[in-house]
Amino acid sequence: MLVYPSSIDLSSRTLRCLAGHLAARRGEVGTRWRRLTTGRQALLALAHLRCGDTYAQLAAGFGIGIATAYRYIREAVEVLAALAPTLAEAMKAIRMKAFVILDGTLLPIDRIAADTPYYSGKHKRHGMNVQVLTDPFGRLLWVSPALPGSTHDLTAARTHGIVEALAAADLKCWADKAYQSAGRPVRVPFRGRRLKRWQRRHNSTHAKIRCLGERAMATLKGWRLLRKIRCSTNRITAIVQAVLVLHHASA
Repeated sequence: MLVYPSSIDLSSRTLRCLAGHLAARRGEVGTRWRRLTTGRQALLALAHLRCGDTYAQLAAGFGIGIATAYRYIREAVEVLAALAPTLAEAMKAIRMKAFVILDGTLLPIDRIAADTPYYSGKHKRHGMNVQVLTDPFGRLLWVSPALPGSTHDLTAARTHGIVEALAAADLKCWADKAYQSAGRPVRVPFRGRRLKRWQRRHNSTHAKIRCLGERAMATLKGWRLLRKIRCSTNRITAIVQAVLVLHHASA
């Protein structure tokens, strides 16, 4: 087998942060010895999440078994997911913003046509729906748990309590047409083909503000594992939360 050096486009601060949390985890469970140090385990997990490398590739590169690579990565994801803020915790920081941008995205998954609940008619593919809150500059603030891809964005926002949290904080929110009827805190563009001139101007201004939220989507998809997830759907929420924690650690 041929082996070659590679790189991960993350800062060393992200590596140290994850390694510190893994060291604390090992201290809690009383681990005496492992094949990899906490630093190497952190590097293994980052290579999987950021680059999307498979367990077989990582096992060969780090000189461990495939099952061991799976356990190490799963442990790192669980440690990070436990640190992810809830919506209530995130709102304490979000309420200080002038406004937020709400949008939903589909994380593609490896499923067959029989898995109807995960099929998104809008995107014409299987995936998981996640809701994203960003600040006025498009910086990622919070990501919701994942729901089946067939879930409508408005339904997902209500399921997670996002609309109620925004109303309680009296915080303005910009969103697209999918969030029609969300309520007072969520501002959406006008729908229809025969709009008046002032309505078209309003939609144009609204789009210029809302498009900044696409930066957060690009931030998420920068973690290449999220471009096509091949694990169990039960683990996707933990993976998304782990990515959120790592993103904030590297910011």
